[in-house]
Amino acid sequence: MAIVQHLILTEPGLHVGKYSGRLRVTRIKARERVLDAPLVHLQSVLIASRGVSISSDAIHECVTRGIPVYFVRGAGQPYGTLYSAHMVGTIETRRAQLRAYEDERGRHLALAFARGKLQNQESLLRYAARYRKTQDPDAYQAILQAAADIRGALTELDRLAQEALDLEGLRGRLMALEGRAAQHYWRGFRHLLPPEPPWPGRQGRGAQDPINRALNYGYGILYGVVERALLLAGLDPYAGYLHTDRPGKPSLVLDLIEEFRAPAVDRTILAYTNKGRPLVLDEQGQFPPSVRKTLAEAVFEQLDRLYKYQGQRLRLESIIQRQARAVARYVRNPEPAYTPFVFRW
Repeated sequence: MAIVQHLILTEPGLHVGKYSGRLRVTRIKARERVLDAPLVHLQSVLIASRGVSISSDAIHECVTRGIPVYFVRGAGQPYGTLYSAHMVGTIETRRAQLRAYEDERGRHLALAFARGKLQNQESLLRYAARYRKTQDPDAYQAILQAAADIRGALTELDRLAQEALDLEGLRGRLMALEGRAAQHYWRGFRHLLPPEPPWPGRQGRGAQDPINRALNYGYGILYGVVERALLLAGLDPYAGYLHTDRPGKPSLVLDLIEEFRAPAVDRTILAYTNKGRPLVLDEQGQFPPSVRKTLAEAVFEQLDRLYKYQGQRLRLESIIQRQARAVARYVRNPEPAYTPFVFRW
């Protein structure tokens, strides 16, 4: 029996049930067994299609074993995660999290999340540029210039940190700075993509081109991983610092995800496209189930990749969990200060 660590379901008409010590996936109409996934090896379940059903026994087994079940729409918007109610049983950390908004801790976290995002964007561009140095010198120089411009934005961020601004005043300045840095980043990112299909530049929700849809889909998967890490750390996903509060907006998820977008998703999509793997859309402008499955597999493979972290080599998903716990420790006790994860190459 094959070892399945991430059960990815992208096809309508599938059913997931519990059978002995495993989850069994079947096609309902054909009454055909697709695969068995032993629970002892399973790390996550991703449902990325309409028309997929899962039994209460399978849900109970996943919740009991701490196996998250993520729900993502085909275009990448996450809309739910199943987890145990015991994951959110702590209150001390959440009280400290809310108090931190009013003092220097909230300000420090907003700056740290923004700094981590920019540092990883710069790092990814410099890392990927190495492969263009002899193949395409013009692209190489353009990528290095984009990285240098992001470095300039980081210098501006350091100056901003010295200004006597409360969190409300700081937020707007940080988001404007992030926006300018993003223009540099995606300008450099363009030179790392294959020439075909042509890329219109970064677009979020509602994007119609395959590259942006792939990025959005990957971010949707990463969203669920980050949300679960925050819950396990005892934090409220909806009480953030960098992103503004709004009903239904998971501000802290959007905060912490920033330092992981480049290493977890952007790097994955670059590798995926440069290996010549197809990103085809169907007649409805959606990725077919086969593409959604291979994209999700690629993201989970990246989350399983080992990175240097505090003198160790850890899986990227484990680093996300540790960073969430670092946020929780910091809001409870501001020594030592929270530092973002920055991947090295």
